[in-house]
Amino acid sequence: MKPSLVEILAPRLAALDLDHRLKLAREVIPGHIVFTTSFGIEDQFVTHSIFTQGLEIDVVTIDTGRLFEETISLWEETEARYARRIHAVYPQALPLAEFVAEHGVNSFYRAVENRKACCHVRKVEPLSRLLAGASAWVTGLRADQSQAREGVNLIELDNDRKLVKLNPLADYTREAIVAATEAFSVPVNELHAKGFLSIGCAPCTRALEPGESERAGRWWWEEDEKKECGLHVGPDGRLTRGPAPEDPR
Repeated sequence: MKPSLVEILAPRLAALDLDHRLKLAREVIPGHIVFTTSFGIEDQFVTHSIFTQGLEIDVVTIDTGRLFEETISLWEETEARYARRIHAVYPQALPLAEFVAEHGVNSFYRAVENRKACCHVRKVEPLSRLLAGASAWVTGLRADQSQAREGVNLIELDNDRKLVKLNPLADYTREAIVAATEAFSVPVNELHAKGFLSIGCAPCTRALEPGESERAGRWWWEEDEKKECGLHVGPDGRLTRGPAPEDPR
């Protein structure tokens, strides 16, 4: 059986650092590559690597309409720092208006189903448009971010979206990323210093309490160890899709 692109790249990527992983991916993977940033410290590190190397990888964000002001400020600061525009995709106005009209503006606090529906209209559906036509998707996922993300691979095939998914920080620690952003003067969200280690929409994110895990401040009221917004899970609820036997291209 002919090896897939994922199977070929996986061992080569494992021996490289972030810069060289992104460079190799751009050299080997044909077509349009998209990096989605939420302006967390991991994403800022990846953005720095893409922009300073001048790689042909689009850096795009999903503006949900409920972002922290600090995140918006960082967005502007990052564009100024690298003299590059970070484009955005937005929720579709009519479905969002219908959702709020039916369920209420903060209905996600009342039911998990409402929260997932809100995430879908504000994040998941916009992501599907953002990735349309892309051959590869770069993320800032790390294996040590949560128990649910322990199995994330450096590279895998997203079977649902039929594209390669590259997680170049999968085996990095948060400490290593913090050290790198400090060394390269990468702008980071000021909320990190206030206990917000994982930052999403403002109503759904709080600062961590002492001893809590990194993502405990996300949708904290649900008390669920495997909380995800839907961007990185399939219909079966699994986080990683894994490599397929053959590459679709």
